[in-house]
Amino acid sequence: MPDTPDHTAGPARGAGAVPPAAPDLLRTALADARSPRVPELAPYAPERPFPWNAPVTANVSELGAAIDLDRVLRLSLAAPVGTPGRLRPVPSAGALHPVRAHLLLGQGCSLPPGRYAYDPRTHRAHPRGPVPDGVPPGALVVLTVAASRTVAHYGHRAWPLLLLDTGHAAAALALAGAATTDAQVSLDTDGSLLSAAAGLPDAPDWQNIWPGTEPELPLAAVLLTPPGGPSGIDPPLRAWAALPRASAPTPQPGADTTPPCELAAARHLLHHVAEAPGRPGGTWHPASRPGRVTDEVLEARRSAPPDGLKCPPGRELLARILATARSVRPDGPDWTVAVGGATPALYGAAPGGPGLGVRATGDARPTLAHWAAGQQWIATSGAVLLAHGCREDASRATVRGSHLVAGYAAGAAQAHATALGLRSRPIGSWQQADLGAAFGDTPGRDWIVHGLALGAPSTAADSPVTTEATPATPPTASAAPAAPSGEEERP
Repeated sequence: MPDTPDHTAGPARGAGAVPPAAPDLLRTALADARSPRVPELAPYAPERPFPWNAPVTANVSELGAAIDLDRVLRLSLAAPVGTPGRLRPVPSAGALHPVRAHLLLGQGCSLPPGRYAYDPRTHRAHPRGPVPDGVPPGALVVLTVAASRTVAHYGHRAWPLLLLDTGHAAAALALAGAATTDAQVSLDTDGSLLSAAAGLPDAPDWQNIWPGTEPELPLAAVLLTPPGGPSGIDPPLRAWAALPRASAPTPQPGADTTPPCELAAARHLLHHVAEAPGRPGGTWHPASRPGRVTDEVLEARRSAPPDGLKCPPGRELLARILATARSVRPDGPDWTVAVGGATPALYGAAPGGPGLGVRATGDARPTLAHWAAGQQWIATSGAVLLAHGCREDASRATVRGSHLVAGYAAGAAQAHATALGLRSRPIGSWQQADLGAAFGDTPGRDWIVHGLALGAPSTAADSPVTTEATPATPPTASAAPAAPSGEEERP
């Protein structure tokens, strides 16, 4: 999820400072992430070796295995062959790839039952512990984030990006698994239960239990079960959580035990929003592939360079991508698509049927470029799909769900766009992007959470919604001067 990594030098924050106390913590942090304040200058944070170093197990399918983990992980989380430094086809915030996967496997998988940590660079699973008795067949994948590199790069803007990237990773797993398994996704299971199921310490206790290692914060889970099996079975999280804690990662130099203020605050925020004591088991939604998405499409999807996104897609194609984003998870944010050209407008779903309906006229793309950390290429992109909602005083469950669902739905929409021959690029960081206020509504209630730039190949025969023209002054433009174009980090 690219973002402009602009930094300014500033006073260093005190190490180990205590973040603000709830309930004002979340609202203050959300307002700060959405503010024009740029991240402070921080030293480069290099990637550390994969910390789970038990003897590796090759992901080789066993005869008769119903769930081919080699295939699922190769199509979703594995580092693509021939692209050094890139962990996934779709980059995370700043291409820092903070999401890790812990595999909790019963019978019927192409690996023996047990707990594993998955290394995307080597495409290998590292055993971490045994399986509990009575676990049904299938694979339960707990997705965690290691926040340090992303926070070093994006500072106070990092924690929403970590949520978005987890949503993208969940979508990648679900899309890869849905073709051959019954796939379900939970984006609201209690984080402490996910930690225990994965054999990890709870976030506040991590560095006391495993000093010298980097905490991982669980945010989502994906369940893959053999096709045609019994329906309505609760994921066996409690059975996994009842086991003793699994093997520890290897301590590494630089995996600080007293983190700087912004890193401590980001970890505290993510643990806070992941708490769901009222419904610890979460809600589980069945996953399916959008039409025309195949394994070949999943292998081919890439985040396009900005220069390849200038040709507007056609109205019918945009309507189909918008419908995919809206239908993947109806409990998430709302969706709108901005298009420029001779008759610029913002489109939503047409009332009462398929197609696009005009929400507002005028070219919003220059304003979107200003809001998206000054990424000026957005002003000339073919179209921009926008997830928006998450009011400024949203509850922690809404903040978590809005960002995870936005990333999840954008991941599904990007795969569908690839299947339709379109190019795309996620846009993660947004500042002052109060879309509702720009429409004249009450400020603070309808913020842009995520974006997906879309463009048709220059040879596309599909008739575009518009043709490129000199952008008009957007009716929704901020009175603030345009942010300078930053150097975008590209995978």
